[in-house]
Amino acid sequence: VQLQASGGGLVQPGGSLKLSCAVSGFTLNYYAIGWFRQAPGKEREGVSCISSRGDGTYYADSVKGRFAISRIVAKNTVYLQMNDLKPEDTALYYCAAGGADWSVHSCRRSVTDYSPWGRGTLVTVSS
Repeated sequence: VQLQASGGGLVQPGGSLKLSCAVSGFTLNYYAIGWFRQAPGKEREGVSCISSRGDGTYYADSVKGRFAISRIVAKNTVYLQMNDLKPEDTALYYCAAGGADWSVHSCRRSVTDYSPWGRGTLVTVSS
């Protein structure tokens, strides 16, 4: 089971980026996927997640209305579209898999509920 986040980079405030989380060893139909981030000197926090059925999502208040999570099951990939980026969005972004026993219509927001984790991708928002 592996997850690999990609798509990070340097972007100016107000800009956009689209992160990808490619998964292997399991199918998205059975696991929720969460996006998390960790800024320097801060704890890892939940950003967004999507249920295994794809019909349940969650967004942290800090990104609501700016970020959108989606997935393409056939590609075994989950995306995080990030718009109107702010300097405070600068962080290492990770994706992780939820549990096979979760409700298919919901996902969880706690870091400790997710395993395994992929390697992060760095997002830097700066002018």
